[in-house]
Amino acid sequence: MLSSTPSIQGQVLELRVTGCRKLRDTELFSRQDPYVIVEYANTKLRTRTCTDGGRNPSFDEKFQIPLVDGLRELNVLVWNSNTINNDDFIGSCRVPLHKVLASGYDDASWPLQTRRMKSAGEVTLIMHFDVAAMKNKMGGKTGAQYAPSMPAPSAYAASSAYPAPAGYPAAPPHQAYPAPYPAPSAYSTPPPQQPYGQPCPPQPYGQPYPPQPYGQPYPPPSAAQSPYPPGNYLMLLR
Repeated sequence: MLSSTPSIQGQVLELRVTGCRKLRDTELFSRQDPYVIVEYANTKLRTRTCTDGGRNPSFDEKFQIPLVDGLRELNVLVWNSNTINNDDFIGSCRVPLHKVLASGYDDASWPLQTRRMKSAGEVTLIMHFDVAAMKNKMGGKTGAQYAPSMPAPSAYAASSAYPAPAGYPAAPPHQAYPAPYPAPSAYSTPPPQQPYGQPCPPQPYGQPYPPQPYGQPYPPPSAAQSPYPPGNYLMLLR
């Protein structure tokens, strides 16, 4: 399961210590010489000593702090430098980094307290952080985590070339279609022929051929006309 908190491991926080205001005064007869120490993980940074800075020293010093996961606050301490005796502790505070890590910028004054939890003034810090770089780094890791691992393609050797694809199997020889059926003749059996001299089909009963006007009989043959066959034909036959 992925964590909802982005990783800050290896990212850089830019810190600027501008100065302090209304510091607790640890000197009775002279002006104090304050300096600031910033602690983060194994990193310990120190500003220069502001000689005769008194209660309102100014430093305006910049630092770069490498960040680590699991630690999102700075420990800031303010001391008074002494030449002969040990340095005097003025006050300290813890500075959370949530705002600068989320928005990329934080400019604020943080209250200092003594070891007895009394007010000891305040320290002003300006912090910068590259949020886009953190998101890009997180996105790259997420993509690499879910990207499928694929082996690197190896160069093809001449002996390992793919064989030429085999040709398609030959198609079977084309078989001729069976011989078509013989065309049927127009008539399987010749139609019956009418014998020569066969009279036309009989007409309806009682109907003369061709029909004559009503009441007019078929004209009888003339008396002068010789019966069939004609006489000339009989003479030739003789």
